[in-house]
Amino acid sequence: MKEYTTLTSEVLTACEQVKEQNNTRSLETGKAPRAYVLTFGCQQNEADSELLCGLCQKMGYEITDDPKEADLILANTCAIREHAEKKALSIIGGFKACKRQNPDLIIGVTGCMAAEAHRREEIKQKYPYVDLVFSPASRHRLPQLILEKRMSGKRVFCPEERDLTMPEGLPVRRKNSYRAWVSIMYGCNNFCSYCIVPYVRGRERSRKASEIVSEVEALVGEGYKDITLLGQNVNSYGKDLETPIDFADLLARLDAIPGDFRLRFMTSHPKDAGKKLIDVMAASSHVARQFHLPLQSGSDKVLKEMNRHYDREKYLATVAYLREKIPDVTLSTDIIVGFPGESDEDFEDTLSILNEVKFDQIFSFLYSPRKGTPAAGREDQVPKDVKAERFDRLLALQNEIGLANNQKLVGKELRILCDGPSKSNPNLLSGRTDGGKIVFFHGDAKKMTGQYVLVTPKRADAYSLYETEQKDG
Repeated sequence: MKEYTTLTSEVLTACEQVKEQNNTRSLETGKAPRAYVLTFGCQQNEADSELLCGLCQKMGYEITDDPKEADLILANTCAIREHAEKKALSIIGGFKACKRQNPDLIIGVTGCMAAEAHRREEIKQKYPYVDLVFSPASRHRLPQLILEKRMSGKRVFCPEERDLTMPEGLPVRRKNSYRAWVSIMYGCNNFCSYCIVPYVRGRERSRKASEIVSEVEALVGEGYKDITLLGQNVNSYGKDLETPIDFADLLARLDAIPGDFRLRFMTSHPKDAGKKLIDVMAASSHVARQFHLPLQSGSDKVLKEMNRHYDREKYLATVAYLREKIPDVTLSTDIIVGFPGESDEDFEDTLSILNEVKFDQIFSFLYSPRKGTPAAGREDQVPKDVKAERFDRLLALQNEIGLANNQKLVGKELRILCDGPSKSNPNLLSGRTDGGKIVFFHGDAKKMTGQYVLVTPKRADAYSLYETEQKDG
């Protein structure tokens, strides 16, 4: 494996070579080349796309939000569920028309779907207008892949590099000036029986703590106020590094950075979420009072078959300690409904944990078989109608719990980081509390966007808080 500094140099050199080519073409056409980056899926994909956009700008591309104007289209895909893959393939299919209008257009597919062998083959056979296919671990290769495509005139399918850590020092184009994603590690070692991630993102690789600290210090210096640390299992951070450090130690170092900002992180695996991490959070000045702790199921039988390596007793003990040390913590979780073999009793066990824990928010999903995972081949798949009925019951219960939790905040003054006008109602601004709860309120978007403001909610629903007493039209 090459030294990361060498890799960085190679990438930046390739960026300059592409830029020279683009500048020549700009003189011929009279316009600068444009790149369109479409993102599906999780926060890690959002962070990956910010890197891709940074590389595009380094190569001389202007970023556009219209694929019809683009000279380079990149689809950063998700493979967590079948629906996400089909949606991505459908949209990629629509890019064929863009290729007809602009034969020099380069179309690339990356992200988790691009790391699945059967999807790569499908793209190869059924989507001949796609020029580049590369996995998440190879995203820094984009400039070299473009050069290869232009020199050979042939489609490029980048070899798999799932266990390669990203080189440092590459350009990033962030979506806004006050919220930022910071990847602290890549990959996953857990191999939950339903999950495709270890197969498409590789094994765990941690970034050096010094690099992470430097990046966060720079972001705080630039005025970023909300910084989320990303990893498939942040609690495993540092286990592969030569210099001993764990996630709690890293969080403490980042918390020591002076400034007015919040630190968040996701995701924590319950089997590794220990007291040391919670103690660091409780004593911190900058770590948000928010904890996302994926449960997946409340049934010990199902948890064992999922290969989760904890039981409900361990999970509830972690929650109890968390609330003992941080009474005002906002707690969210993930729930999979209809895992193979899930009985009515197993599902009732999940509902019982919702009733006991009183989560502020849940992210719930119908089980979706992922080709290549152990659970996908099981014969005891739960019928779709049963999964749908359970899903509805789960959401109904959580809506009651979420409403009750949010109503406790009505009438209390909350410090909000404003995100600007609401997408659903432009008459209102929206923002998030320290615990990540969404609040809608009136105000001056120009003055408030990206700033902390104080808001006193007057009403609540299951998902949000509102400064207005009545629904705003």
